[in-house]
Amino acid sequence: MLKENVLRGFRLALLPLALCTAAAQALESLNIDNPIVLQRADPWLVRDATSGCYQFIGTSPKFDQIEIRSACRLNDLKLAEPTVIWQKKASGPMSANIWAPELHRIDGIWYVYFAAGDLAQPFSIRMYVLSNSSEDPATGIWKEEGQLTTHLDSFALDATSFEHQGKRYLVWAQQNAERSYNSALWIAEMDSPTSVKAPIVKISEPTLDWEIQGYKVNEGAAVLIRHGKVFITYSASATDDRYAMGLLWADSAADLLSDDSWHKSPEPVFTTNQRLSRYGPGHNSFVLAEDGKTDLLIYHSRDYRELQGTPLTDPNRHARARPIYWNAEGFPVFMPQQGD
Repeated sequence: MLKENVLRGFRLALLPLALCTAAAQALESLNIDNPIVLQRADPWLVRDATSGCYQFIGTSPKFDQIEIRSACRLNDLKLAEPTVIWQKKASGPMSANIWAPELHRIDGIWYVYFAAGDLAQPFSIRMYVLSNSSEDPATGIWKEEGQLTTHLDSFALDATSFEHQGKRYLVWAQQNAERSYNSALWIAEMDSPTSVKAPIVKISEPTLDWEIQGYKVNEGAAVLIRHGKVFITYSASATDDRYAMGLLWADSAADLLSDDSWHKSPEPVFTTNQRLSRYGPGHNSFVLAEDGKTDLLIYHSRDYRELQGTPLTDPNRHARARPIYWNAEGFPVFMPQQGD
C-alpha cells in the first residue's frame, strides 16, 4: 500500500526567505537563458561526463518525427540545428502521435524510448524503442527495435530507464485493465534494454484531487538518486494550466519492486505560477548544469493560460531549466519559481 506521507519540513508555502534568495542568486550565477528550447514539450537532456556537452530530445510539435540537437552550453541549444533521426510511418504502428522520446546510453549503445499510435487509431498509444551503436547519437543508423511490451496490452507511454545498485529498471505510465483511469506509474527490472521481466509493480495511481483535473493521469516519470533516496517525479492531470508535478521516493537500500517501499507526497511539488506566467509545468528530466555539480530540473510550460486550440494542438510548451535546491532532510525543492 502506498504511503501518502507529507514531506516533513517540506512545506512549499513556508519556504524560508533565504532559500528564495538563494534560488534567484543560483539561477543568475548559472546564466541560464530560458526558455532553453522553444516549442519542445517533454524535454529530455543527456550530459556527457567527459566533454560536458548536451544532447537534447523532446516532442516535436507536429508529433511526426524524432530529432536530436547538441550543444556544449545550455543557452546554445535553442540555436542548434536539430538532426532528424526518425520519422513516423505512413500507416500502422508508429504512424501517429509520436510522443515524449527519451535518449539513454546503455552499455555503449544509444536507445530512444518513445510512444506512438496508429494512424487508424491515433490514441492506441504504445511504447517503442530505437537503437544506435554510433558514438554520436546524431549520426549513424537508428534501428527500430519494436514495441516495448509489458504485462498489459493497453495505453502505455513515457518509458524511462535508470540503473541502481547493479540493476536496470524501467518506469512507465500505463492504463489499468479496468480502464478506470488514463495512466498509473509502474516499475519493473529490465532483462535487456528493450524488455522487462516480472514482477511488474504499480507504484502510483491518480487518486489525489490534483492528479485528476481533466484526466486521471500519472505520467512522465523522471528519476534522481540523491541523499540516500531514489526520487521519482511525475506529472498529473490535463496538459493545460492544471498540469503539475508530484513526487515519489524510496530509500536507496529498499526493494524498489515492492510497493511498500514507495512514499508519495499528497501535494504537488511544482505547479502553475501566474505571477511568472508559467502555466502547466511538468514532464521533466534531470541533468547536471555546466558546472558539473548543480542539479537542474528540465521541464516544459506555457507562458499563457488560454490555449490556442487544445492542449495537444497548441505547440507553445517550451523547454526550461532551473536549479534544484535541497532542504535539511535531503528532499528536492522545486519552488518557489524565481526568475526562470
